Amino acid sequence: MIKSLFLDRKTLKELDFGIIITVILIVLFGAYNIATCSGKGSQQVKWLILSLAISYIVLLIDYVDLKIYVKIFYWLCMILLLYTLYFGRTINGATGWVYVGFYIQPAEIAKIALIMMLGVKLEDMEFKVNNIRNLIILGIYCAIPMVLIIKQPDMGMTMVLFFIVLGIAFAANLNLKVLGAGILIVIISVVGIWNSGHFIKDYQKGRIIAFLDPESYALGDGYQLLQAMTGVGSGGFFGKKFTVENQANANYVASNVPEPQTDFIFAVTTENFGTLGAIVLLSLYGFLIYRIIAIAKKAKDGFGMIFSVGMATYFTFAILQNAGMAIGIMPITGITLPLTSYGGSSLLTTVVSIALVLNIGMRRKKIVF
Repeated sequence: MIKSLFLDRKTLKELDFGIIITVILIVLFGAYNIATCSGKGSQQVKWLILSLAISYIVLLIDYVDLKIYVKIFYWLCMILLLYTLYFGRTINGATGWVYVGFYIQPAEIAKIALIMMLGVKLEDMEFKVNNIRNLIILGIYCAIPMVLIIKQPDMGMTMVLFFIVLGIAFAANLNLKVLGAGILIVIISVVGIWNSGHFIKDYQKGRIIAFLDPESYALGDGYQLLQAMTGVGSGGFFGKKFTVENQANANYVASNVPEPQTDFIFAVTTENFGTLGAIVLLSLYGFLIYRIIAIAKKAKDGFGMIFSVGMATYFTFAILQNAGMAIGIMPITGITLPLTSYGGSSLLTTVVSIALVLNIGMRRKKIVF
C-alpha cells in the first residue's frame, strides 16, 4: 500500500497546506488555553505530534486502497463499543472509555467508522438512496453505533452522529420528504426515550431543563452553565490575558467549572482572550470547514465526497453546540470542541481524519492512461 516514504511532487502540489496550518494553529491555541485551566497543555502538544506523524503515513496511502478495509474497520469498532459497555471505565456517568496503555474513547473512532461505512455503502448502491431497501440497510448501519453509544449513555456523541448522518443524507440527495419524515420519527423517539425512564439519566434531563431557566437552578443543574457564562462575559472584548489588572483573575472558569479543559474550553478561551479571541478561533474553524467542503466538491468518487461532507458536518455541529452551551444558547451535552478541547484519542482521531480528507483532495484527479 505504501509505495514510498515520500510524497511525489505531483501529489504534494495538490496538498492543501492551508488546512494543515489551520489545524496546527487551532490545536496550539487550544493547548495554551488547556494549560491555563488544567496544566495539561504539554500533553496535548505531545498528542498533536503523534497525530501528525500518523497523519503523514495516511497521506502516503492512496485512500482508494483503504476502502476495501472499511467494512472490517466498522465491525471492529462496533465490537469495541459493545466491549466498552461491559468492561469500559465510567467517567462522568458514562461508560465510554477503554484502557489500552492509555484511555481511549471508542465512540470517537466509531464516529469515523460510520462516516466511512456510509461512504462505501452509498458508492456500492450507486447513490440510489431513495430506494426503500437501500434506505433500510443504511438505517441499520447508522442505528447500531447510535444504540451502543446511547446505552453508555453518551447523548452528546449520539447527537453528533445524528447530525453527521443528516448532513450525509442531504448530500446524497435523499428525498426531502423522506428526510423530513426521518427527522419527525427521531423527534417522536426522543420524546419516547425521555419519558421511558431508560437511556437518559436524571442528571442529563436536569441539564436540559436547567438550560431553559438556569437562574432557577443556580445551585444545581444550572450552576455550570451560569459559571461558564460569567467567565465568558468577564473576558470582555480583549480578554483578561491582554488586560494586566485582570491577569491574576483569569481562571474564573477553571475555578468554578469541573473539567473546564474539555466541555467548557470555549468559555476558558473567551475568558482569556475575550470576544476577539473567540472571533479568531471561529474564523479559523470557518476556514477549515470551507476548505473541507471545497475538497468534497472536487472529490473524484462518492466515498471521498461523503467522507469530506461527514467531517464538515461534524465540525459544524460540534462547534455550534460547544460554543453555544458556553454562552447559554445550547444545553450542556458534553460535546467537546474539536481540536481545541483536551483529549488524546479525540485529537488523534480528528487530526488523522482530516489527513484522510487531505488525501482525498490530493488524489482528486482521476488517473488517465
